[in-house]
Amino acid sequence: MALHVTFVLFPNITQLDFTAPAQVLARIPDARITVAARSIEAVPTDCGFSILPASTFENAEQADLLCVPGGFGVADALGDKETVGFTREQAAGARYVTSVCTGAFLLGAAGLLRGRRATTHWAYTGLLPLVGAEFAPGRVVVDRGTITGGGVTAGLDFGLTVAAEVAGAEVAQSIQLALEYDPAPPFEAGSPDKAPQRVRAAMDDRYRQPVERMRSAIQNLAA
Repeated sequence: MALHVTFVLFPNITQLDFTAPAQVLARIPDARITVAARSIEAVPTDCGFSILPASTFENAEQADLLCVPGGFGVADALGDKETVGFTREQAAGARYVTSVCTGAFLLGAAGLLRGRRATTHWAYTGLLPLVGAEFAPGRVVVDRGTITGGGVTAGLDFGLTVAAEVAGAEVAQSIQLALEYDPAPPFEAGSPDKAPQRVRAAMDDRYRQPVERMRSAIQNLAA
């Protein structure tokens, strides 16, 4: 069955939240990837380069699978009626409604996580109840047709989970092998539970302001 995947882009996204799952999903047989944004102007990422969307929110086709990446730009995107509205409208006709990292909060702003189990980047999990979601631990959380991924690199696990859901485990395993996704990181510091205390403390300090900014943006939704 053909699968039309649409990624929602906005300024200051984390590019790996988008490019990692896109690399996986594009390899599903009969999959087609669309990148949609407010305009067809280049969208800046957090890495200093930009991504050129293929369509605008206004002329985007209906997606079978909608995916919202995350990034520090989410806090601003929550206040953008066009971005939230497009997410809500596309979700209404999609078979799968998904996110990676803090993209979960755009789903939440669109009212799509109420009563759902979900995950996001570890620094922001405490904010999920503010958008009606129940935090569930895991790199990927599936709750019916809603699939959420954890922070950044979890987008690969997310993509493979979706591939298995859509095309079966053997196809997903073939994609994993083709991508040589066999992680062997040089450090055991990839989660708050494993990272050394000093590293965790430094990251807590780094994320304190962005988390509070996200909190304020969520609270402004109800104002």
